[in-house]
Amino acid sequence: MNRPTPVSARLPEFTWDALEAAAALAAAHPGGLINLSIGTPVDPVPPSIRQALADASDAPGYPLTAGSPALRAAMAAWAARACGADPEGLGVLPVVGSKELVAWLPTLLGIGSQDVVVVPSVAYPTYEDGARLAGATVVRADSLTALGPTPRVRLVWVNSPGNPTGRVLPAPHLRKVVDWARERGAVVASDECYLPLGWEAEPVSVLSPQVCGDSYDSVLAVHSLSKRSNLAGYRAGFVAGDSALVAELLKVRKHAGMIMPAPVQAAMVTALADERDATEQRERYRARRAVLRAAFTAAGFTVEHSEAGLYLWLTRGEDCWATVDWLARRGILVAAGALYGPAGARHVRVALTASDQHVAAVADRLAG
Repeated sequence: MNRPTPVSARLPEFTWDALEAAAALAAAHPGGLINLSIGTPVDPVPPSIRQALADASDAPGYPLTAGSPALRAAMAAWAARACGADPEGLGVLPVVGSKELVAWLPTLLGIGSQDVVVVPSVAYPTYEDGARLAGATVVRADSLTALGPTPRVRLVWVNSPGNPTGRVLPAPHLRKVVDWARERGAVVASDECYLPLGWEAEPVSVLSPQVCGDSYDSVLAVHSLSKRSNLAGYRAGFVAGDSALVAELLKVRKHAGMIMPAPVQAAMVTALADERDATEQRERYRARRAVLRAAFTAAGFTVEHSEAGLYLWLTRGEDCWATVDWLARRGILVAAGALYGPAGARHVRVALTASDQHVAAVADRLAG
């Protein structure tokens, strides 16, 4: 009996499985492992958000896939404040963590084997994973001229501030991408999960009039509360932009059961309105970034880009796996740049998400 080819056969090795050997080496350090690889939040969820979750926990009925009226209003209001968006005509939709939307967006848009998805040359692996799940062809490119006459481009991913590089794309660059895509009937999806974390540059949303003009046509922006509000465990994100595209996503997601739980929707309303705790968290990351940047620079690393976001993009001018090993022997686990594409083969990504105690320990170990 011939069985169909497993869907998993379309996908590469899971990103973090590739670091298992380095993690074991780092764990053998006398001081224990300090994990700067994944970038998972370690600070507490703000009490007001936890209370909102608890208050909404008696939720026996099915929640709305589109999000509660309160949540839809909160998402639109936040996009207006943080992205410069006009709530009028803006489509918004909650998603079960931004990674879920990133992975399934090509499929939800009807992209298939005859289509092309463009991703940055060094990029979050799930952009390519999502294209593979849909059976599409992936092209890595950072400029429109590099694409040449590539036919059938249906989706272009941009990511600013970038993961892993921390690079910020200026508004004129983003505007050119949007104009190019509109001329060809393609969609621009902008992953803006790190938008609030500008350090040496001010990130611009694709929803800003500087980028999309007076229309959200063909434009989607993906946002997350995982880093801003420490809600990675809640799986709380949303997509905003072209109302027709958002309506199509909603139709498919209703059939697929892609629904954010009602208590999480309530918590998200509180989180989106909470600028005080978000600002405090941002300042924690700013302080940790300063310590780690100085420590790695003093240890001979070169910091490239990293002007925004949750990571430092570092190189010692050698193969990234050699750098991963060098750091693992000091009990420090980082992400190999090659996991983000061939162009990252001589870099490593360092997350700012360790505790203050662990950040100080990293500095001590690098100085030792």
